[in-house]
Parts: sequence; structure tokens; C-alpha cells
Amino acid sequence: MIDIINSISGLLWGHILIYLLIAAGLFFTVKLKFIQFVQFPHMIKVMFNSRQCDKNGISSFQAFCTSLAARVGTGNMAGVAVALYLGGAGAIFWMWLIALIGMATSFAESTLAQAYKTRDEHGNFRGGPAYYMEYGLGKRWMGVIFSLCLILAFGLVFNAVQSNSIAAAFEVAFGIPNYVVGLLLVVGSGIIIFGGLKTISRFAEMVVPFMALAYLIVALYVCAMNASELPAVFMRIINSAFGIEQAGAGAIGYGVMQAMIQGIKRGLFSNEAGMGSAANAAATATPNPPHPASQGYVQMLGVFIDTVVICTATAALILLSDQLIADSGVTGIALTQAALEEHVGSWGAIFIAIAIMFFAFTSIVANYSYAETNLLFLEHNHEHGMLIFRIAVLGMVMFGSVSELGLIWTLADISMGLMAIVNVIALFMLSGIVIWLANDYSAQRKAGKIPTFDPTQNKQLDISIPKGIWHKN
Repeated sequence: MIDIINSISGLLWGHILIYLLIAAGLFFTVKLKFIQFVQFPHMIKVMFNSRQCDKNGISSFQAFCTSLAARVGTGNMAGVAVALYLGGAGAIFWMWLIALIGMATSFAESTLAQAYKTRDEHGNFRGGPAYYMEYGLGKRWMGVIFSLCLILAFGLVFNAVQSNSIAAAFEVAFGIPNYVVGLLLVVGSGIIIFGGLKTISRFAEMVVPFMALAYLIVALYVCAMNASELPAVFMRIINSAFGIEQAGAGAIGYGVMQAMIQGIKRGLFSNEAGMGSAANAAATATPNPPHPASQGYVQMLGVFIDTVVICTATAALILLSDQLIADSGVTGIALTQAALEEHVGSWGAIFIAIAIMFFAFTSIVANYSYAETNLLFLEHNHEHGMLIFRIAVLGMVMFGSVSELGLIWTLADISMGLMAIVNVIALFMLSGIVIWLANDYSAQRKAGKIPTFDPTQNKQLDISIPKGIWHKN
């Protein structure tokens, strides 16, 4: 069974997803006129004006924090370590690349999620790829497939990955048994999960900025202590990415492919660009300016912070140490702990354990919110069904705490790969709408106006988006 699972993962990532994700990123980068680079200052400006909301939604900043809570987690600390161990230093270059071009893909999916959002029975905004597949494409069956993949990935498998890393880190740092950590995670997650969407967004808004800043301060401190070695680390990443290090050994092709596969897999797991997950959080916001594209700008910044900033910080910690040893068996969160411990002493392992607890715990509750949105799409919103699902989520948290790392990561790779395939196909099919929304937003800015979405200006949007959200009447 394990061999079959590994074969499926290898097929998805070795022959389909790498090319599909790069193609999508390049397509939207060109069609949106290199928006992630040209409009980077505006991206920052929109973020600083994103705390406004109304009674029916959460603010763009809260949605940003919720999506960042899901993004910033195991992938940034354990995932980067796995990528380096299996793919070498060159994997980091491919993480950067997939993030930079993936920012345009993130703009596309988040903008569409805002345009096609709807309201649930409590008045909260809901949306995401399943919704724009149903309303934008008229293909509910496609939305059902995506929802099932997301529920499997984010509601179940990814939460096992997060709890696995927390338990492993606490065992290394404090010697606490995995099952004890698992039980504590189940209790903590349950309290927030049963509190609902707004509880999750408020929790993320409080915790995410603090934890990200603390981790970056420590990483910057280590980089400052080793400033003279940073140029060599950067060259090691570039050389390894293009096989220069392996050329003498005659293994250039295999080395480059391993670096590419591991970098893109772990990069996508971390920043989620093109996967369609963060779009579920984007749809819940009341955007400011009141235009779907403004939430696209906000979510692009999330991809940049997650991978180019936080993942790079982890890579620097590891590559500036002597802990990255082939075939040593030390990988995942244990490798990151060992690296920081080498730099700062014994408190390094403890700091990583605490950081991964915050990172991964917020990911668990944000992942659940994504799954809940897609359960509502499938119309499984009755109390008993939701209760059963919540119990299943908490069960996977416990399962991940006591399970073997490799199998869980492979299952995560497969589930997120299936999600990404369905979502990217939908993005290509709706690319005309994405481009129109981006151009409409830009045209209003150039005219000195605050961008405001009027769906009647586009016939396809006017007849396809849910009524009562963007229409004035």
C-alpha cells in the first residue's frame, strides 16, 4: 500500500503538477502584466488599509491572517527542512520561483473567490474555488470534486501533518510523549473550532503577526552573527538549483530534478498558491477598497511573506549550520531544531518547539475553517453532520501526533496535488474574468477613484455572481 501511495505521489508531482503550476503562474504573470512586481507597493498600501469590515464579514486583514495562519506552519519549518534534506540547497531556489510566479495565481483565485462569494445561514460570507466553479463555470460537479479533495486535505490529512510536527518538536525539546501532546492539541483545537468562523479569524489576527515577527527576529539574529557566510549560502542555493555542484559527479539531471520537485512540492504546501485553499479565507472578507481585486492584492502579499520571507529564514538557519548531512536521518522539525541549537545553544530547540506550536496550531484551526466552508458548499450543514466532522478532524490531530512522518507527508502531497489540478483548470477557464476584474480595478485607480465593483459593467459577471452580495438592489 505504501508503494502504491508513493507511486501516485511521484506521478502527480513528477509528471503533472510541476508543469501545470509553473504554466499557471507564468500565464497569469504575463496576462496580469507582472502585477506581483509592478504593483508591489500598492499591495503593501492595501494591506495597511485592510482592517475595515461590516457586520456580515471579517476584515481583509483578518482574512489575511486566517490564510497566513494556514500557510505559515509546518511547511515553513519542517517542510523547508525536508526539502533541503531530499532536494539539497537548490530546492530553496525553486521554492522562491514558485512563490514569485505563484503570487499571480493567488491573485486570480482570491479575486474570483471574492467575486463569487455568497452568504451562509448566519449571514457570514462564504466562498472559494467550489463556489466559482459552480457560479462562474456552471459546473457544480467540478466544485464537488474540489470540495471533497479540500476536505480530505485540509480537514484531515494536513492537520495530521501539523500535529505530527508539534509532537515531534516537543518530544525533542521537553521529552513529552507524543500522545500527551496530541491530547492537549485536541482540547485546544476543539475549543476554537467549536467557536465558529469569527472566533477563528480573531484568534488568527492576534497570534499570527506576533509569532511570525518573533521567528523572523531570531532568524535575523542568526544571519547577523553569520553575515560573512551569507554570500556563500546564496551561491550554494543557485549552484545546486542548476546542477553546478553535481556536474562533476555526473548526476546533474537527477540533482536538478530532485531540487525542483522538492522545492515546488514544499513551496506549494507552504504558500498554497494555486491550490485554492487561501481563496476560501479571501472570500470571507469585506474588502477595502470594495472591489474583488483588492483582496487579490492582499492575498498575494501572503504568498510573499510565507515563502520569500519566512521559508528563507528557516533555510538560512539550516544552511548556516553544519546539520544538513545526507543520509543522517535527521530531517523535518528535528533538523530545524538542531540547526538553531547549534547557533544559539540549548534554548534553540525549545524556541523552535514553541514556535512550531503556535505556527502549526493556528494552521490546524484555519485549515478547519476551509473544510467547513466546503462542507457547507456540499450542503452538509446540519448540526449532527458538522459535529461528526469536527470529531473526525480532532481524531486526525491525535492520529498525526503519534504517526510516522513519511507516510503523512506523502498523503498530504497527493491530496493537495489533486486539489491544485482541479483548481488550476478552473482558473484557466475563468481567466477572462480575472483579467477584466484586474483591469477594471486599475482603470478606476488611474482615474483617481476608489475602486468599486459594479457587476453590471460585465455581462457574464452580472448574470453569474450570487445575488444580494455585489448588486446594489
